[in-house]
Amino acid sequence: MSRRSLLRALGAGAAGATLAGCGVPAAFVEPGDRAGHDSSATDHTLHFANWPLYIDTDDEDESKRPTLDAFSKRTGISVTYTEEINDNDEFFGKISPALMNHQQTGRDLIVISDWMAARFVRLGWVQEMDRAKQPNVAKYLDPQLRTPAFDEGRRHSVPWQSGITGIAYNRKKLGRDIRSTGDLWADDLRGRVTLLSGLDESFALLMQGNGVDITRWTADDFHTMCEQVEKRVRSKHIRRFTGNDYIKDLATGDVLACQAYSGDVIQLQADNPDIEFVVPEEGAELWAESLMIPNLARHKRNAEKLVDHYYEPEVAAELAAWVNYVCPVPAARDVLASAKDEETAALAEDPLIFPDDAMRERLAIARDITSEERMDFAKKWNGIVGL
Repeated sequence: MSRRSLLRALGAGAAGATLAGCGVPAAFVEPGDRAGHDSSATDHTLHFANWPLYIDTDDEDESKRPTLDAFSKRTGISVTYTEEINDNDEFFGKISPALMNHQQTGRDLIVISDWMAARFVRLGWVQEMDRAKQPNVAKYLDPQLRTPAFDEGRRHSVPWQSGITGIAYNRKKLGRDIRSTGDLWADDLRGRVTLLSGLDESFALLMQGNGVDITRWTADDFHTMCEQVEKRVRSKHIRRFTGNDYIKDLATGDVLACQAYSGDVIQLQADNPDIEFVVPEEGAELWAESLMIPNLARHKRNAEKLVDHYYEPEVAAELAAWVNYVCPVPAARDVLASAKDEETAALAEDPLIFPDDAMRERLAIARDITSEERMDFAKKWNGIVGL
């Protein structure tokens, strides 16, 4: 089971969306109020909150995490690792009371999706990292992930893993190739197509199918896309909207083509080589889930060290071999290519882990939905999806 199979669809509203959308004055934290007393020099610990199934584990003992254990052995820093993030909005609701009230969250490092990370940056809820003390990040971070619109220069965030939202399909059962988003609407796919239910997960690819530059999309682009989806719902061309249960639909053949995440498809292909993943000719969305240090974290320096540890190419390669998402450290490719194990070495040639130049030309990071747009857009989309 993939980590993303635990994601839930974006809910109708959600407390976090309401808070950010209304711009509650008390929620924003001024730059001077974000740093707390850093105990890293004397307290060699940190608390790292992540998603389930999103880190390497030992084959014989799942309680052991080799890359994390190696960090503790090398630095003497003990890491409390919790798999407590099952949904972006749910986690937002869990820690937002502390952050808006200028209190510690009890966590030194968190991983959240970039569309949610944008909200944290806007609210001033995370601290800038000291890149002078993170030479691996400065040297090895994928250039394509360095300048997201929500966090100029990646000062507040560092990608943990990245991925692509594209199209998955069963080549054998469909009997032809899919090359563009428009191919989803062919007559022979009526009732055999699913889209992702989450607004933030789905909108970019659908806009790209209309030729939109998703780095600068407009409200008109959004409403045009919604009208098209509504029409295809009414005609029953779209079978349904899904979370990650599209994996089961595609595996059983109930669905022949769907919006999908690259990391999920790698795992599906292990059982069914007829499953294909395509970055459409018009493009696909490149996204990331990023490491961030919350305000008043008690072990900021320790957290910065851990982030930099995962940007060592050898460590990044070990993690990539386990999670199978797009690795944010391109230099890890050479490490995997030199592996003695043939299966591990083959990962270096997988474009869904290390996209080639041709694929990268068709990838873009979408402009985030702003706090002013979110409530109206979510209401519109959720009405179409039925949430």
